[in-house]
Amino acid sequence: MVGTKGAETSARLVESMLELIQRHGYSGTGLNAVVEHAGAPKGSLYFHFPQGKEALGEHAVALAAARFGSLIAESALTSATPGEVIRRVIDVLAGMLTDSDYAMGCPVSVVTLEMGARNQRLRHACADAFESWITPVTDYLVAHGRSRPAARSTATAVVSMVEGAMIVSRAQRSTEPLRCAAATLAVLLDEDTEAAS
Repeated sequence: MVGTKGAETSARLVESMLELIQRHGYSGTGLNAVVEHAGAPKGSLYFHFPQGKEALGEHAVALAAARFGSLIAESALTSATPGEVIRRVIDVLAGMLTDSDYAMGCPVSVVTLEMGARNQRLRHACADAFESWITPVTDYLVAHGRSRPAARSTATAVVSMVEGAMIVSRAQRSTEPLRCAAATLAVLLDEDTEAAS
C-alpha cells in the first residue's frame, strides 16, 4: 500500500513539474511551487527525487516525450496517410494552445532553450525526447515506402517544423503558424509517399 501511495505522490510531483514548466519555464518553476501544486507533503520531493529539481525536470521531460509519442502513435493508427497523421497531431497541439490561452507550450523546447547550454543532464533528456519522436515517425515513413535515410531526414524536419511552429504560435497568440506547418507538411508527406509507392 505504501508503495502505491509513494508512486502516486511521485507521479503527482512529475505531473506538476511538467505543467508548471509549460506555464512558467524551467527557471521560473520553484520546488515549493511544485510541492504545493501537487498537494504533496514537503519532505516528499527529496524523498522521491533526492537529486532535486534537475531529476524532477528530467522526469517531466520524459513524461512529455511519452505523451507526445502516444499522440503520434494513436494518430498513425487512425489515419490513412502521413498527411492525415500530421494534421491530427497538429489539431491536438493547436487545441492545447487555445485551451490554455497560449500559456502552455512544449516543455521539451522550453527546457532545451533555457537549460540546454548549461546542464548536460537536462540537455540529454531533451535530446532523448526529440529522438523518441523522430524514431517512430521515421519507422512510419519507412513502412510507407521511404528508404530509412530519407525517412530519417524527413522525420527530423517534421519534428523541427512542428516545434518551431508551436513557438511562433505562442508568440503570435494564433494557431495560424501551426496550421501553415500542417498544410505544408501534409502536402510534402503525401507527395513523398506517392513518389515512393
